[in-house]
Amino acid sequence: MTSETYRNPILDSDWSDPDVVRVGDDFYLTASSFGRAPGLPLLHSRDLVNWTLVGHALERLEPAAEFDRPRHDCGVWAPSLRYHDERFWIFWGDPDQGLFQINAPQIRGPWTHPHLLKAGKGLIDPCPLWDEETGEAYLVHAWAKSRSGVKNRLTGHRMRPDGTGLLDEGKVIVDGDRIPGWFTLEGPKLYRHDGWFWILAPAGGVETGWQGAFRSRGFFGPYEERIVLEQKDTDVNGPHQGGWVRTPSGEDWFLHFQQRGAYGRVVHLQPMRWGHGGGTSRSSEAESGGDWPVIGDDGAPVAEHRRPALPPQPPAAPATDDDFPGGRYGRQWQWTANPGDGWATQHSGDGLRLTCVRSADAHDLRKLPHVLTQRLPGTPCAAEVELRLDSDEPGARAGLAVLGDAFGWIGLQRGTDGTVHLVHRFAEAVAERERDAAHPRIAPEGRARLRIEIGAGARCRFSADVGDGDGFRPSGPVFTATPWRWVGALLGLFALAPAGQGHAGTAAFTRFRITAS
Repeated sequence: MTSETYRNPILDSDWSDPDVVRVGDDFYLTASSFGRAPGLPLLHSRDLVNWTLVGHALERLEPAAEFDRPRHDCGVWAPSLRYHDERFWIFWGDPDQGLFQINAPQIRGPWTHPHLLKAGKGLIDPCPLWDEETGEAYLVHAWAKSRSGVKNRLTGHRMRPDGTGLLDEGKVIVDGDRIPGWFTLEGPKLYRHDGWFWILAPAGGVETGWQGAFRSRGFFGPYEERIVLEQKDTDVNGPHQGGWVRTPSGEDWFLHFQQRGAYGRVVHLQPMRWGHGGGTSRSSEAESGGDWPVIGDDGAPVAEHRRPALPPQPPAAPATDDDFPGGRYGRQWQWTANPGDGWATQHSGDGLRLTCVRSADAHDLRKLPHVLTQRLPGTPCAAEVELRLDSDEPGARAGLAVLGDAFGWIGLQRGTDGTVHLVHRFAEAVAERERDAAHPRIAPEGRARLRIEIGAGARCRFSADVGDGDGFRPSGPVFTATPWRWVGALLGLFALAPAGQGHAGTAAFTRFRITAS
């Protein structure tokens, strides 16, 4: 890679289902956040290659009572980000509730309260379009079979221009069952270009799918289709689902995800142009002539490519490290459910002070809402943090975790005899409770430096330094991180105590670092 080129993925961690918009010289991106809070991450770039996390659009998930406990694969699915009428708009689907919308005058807010645009089970992946030529507004969405019994089709609606409601019952405008070989059609993004309505939508499933393009002279169809991006002979499995953006100079680019197991859905940037190559059309109703999107290298994803013709920018990436100044945690952290009062305490120094929240589910981190998480990096690295357990409650514990449908953690626990032990525990995906991954050992000062080395294939090695002069010592066997169904594995910090009465103390975390291996 040279200074004139970039290498994919440009975001090498789980920024699932990305969508992108340009406003002036700035590019903004959002992604699925599922059941974590705050939700709807907001990223900013000036060159489409270097991105920083500038905030979140959704402080809490609604209805709040539904998300006061972890619902890891539920919540915010596949949002669309648009700019219209001098406002930013985000539409998303909650598969259990319906289609939501929020908007704001600036990317950092203030964002409106979530507005339920259409209620119903299995309504997902909405995308609006305001037709600047006619003043009409439209919305397209997909379906989740797990909730509705329906999949592989896209439904279109006319929408109120103010985005507050839909004007009809909806019509199926693309039926994937009628296209030979197509299945799991979803994630539509709606555009107007060159006199056509365009829907860019993936199909084929997250691990093996492709990117489709559909066009019609009228919003309600009929649409003709073409595959415009697929794996071909590359090692990028399932390159699809994302957004098209045009630079001020007129260059076209497409951002999409690639499913990478425990690392989740990492984001790639593909060159895009309009022409006659780059895909295959199977429609019997296809018109002759006209340009189609040509994405990547004639329809195959690129690993390295010339950078967009945009002003050079310094290297940047979403933050990972944190000193927790004043007890505050950075934007990169999200709770596994809507946050509760008093989970994290602000103070005058540095370091994160987490309350040892009492829970009847202390044996299973997957059930706890008070785990503070960030995305697992997609390249080999080591995560390290310093921990002090400030609790006299027997059974109180705190630690550093790798969290998925299986989990492992290393940390400190107060014993019934008053001593503090270094403990290392794990649970398989099918297990209902954790068990020891190594024999506990005494942490004489009630402190430890905790470390997880994450190697190829998300294989994790745990170690700790308890201040006894031996330095870092390895703990337990290798643990391979696993995702949930739709969410990549997470790194997490937590403090907890068994169920009971009264305040159970706190745990202090300092100097969280992720370093490349």
